[in-house]
Amino acid sequence: MALVPCQVLRMAILLSYCSILCNYKAIEMPSHQTYGGSWKFLTFIDLVIQAVFFGICVLTDLSSLLTRGSGNQEQERQLKKLISLRDWMLAVLAFPVGVHTTVLPFILIEMRTSHHQYPSRGSGLTAICTFSVGYILWVCWVHHVTGMWVYPFLEHIGPGARIIFFGSTTILMNFLYLLGEVLNNYIWDTQKSMEEEKEKPKLE
Repeated sequence: MALVPCQVLRMAILLSYCSILCNYKAIEMPSHQTYGGSWKFLTFIDLVIQAVFFGICVLTDLSSLLTRGSGNQEQERQLKKLISLRDWMLAVLAFPVGVHTTVLPFILIEMRTSHHQYPSRGSGLTAICTFSVGYILWVCWVHHVTGMWVYPFLEHIGPGARIIFFGSTTILMNFLYLLGEVLNNYIWDTQKSMEEEKEKPKLE
């Protein structure tokens, strides 16, 4: 049995993200006052994604406790929808985007404590590509409006190099999605094998 129940752990992680976001917004930085504010930066967007994800996890835990033993089919359907949304967010946003920051340990703990059903590979990769291209277009739009790149190094490379960089980041995000899928399957296949081994009768 885990020393800290996963429900309590999720709540603690959610509160920590809310605290980080409040402190982040309180920091007076010139770049936060310009067009796009904090939303220009992938780090801030990732913090919001993680806070929303763990908020959904906590909501799922609460719904599961309230639904348990009730026999209400409508509540069970709503709970399944929440679980599906939680699993989709982990697969498409929380893991691939979170890998580039220090939030990865929290995601790995979540993957280890709860089984997550990944969407079909085609729909998952389509979703992560949509996110990647959307963020790239947002960065380009900020440059179009302000004349400045969100990330200064983009100012010092040519248009061709920028295209290669943006294409490479999209490919990387796809790779991270696949890595999360493989890791999730490995964790739970290993867990299943261990449980099956325990259930085998011991030879005299």
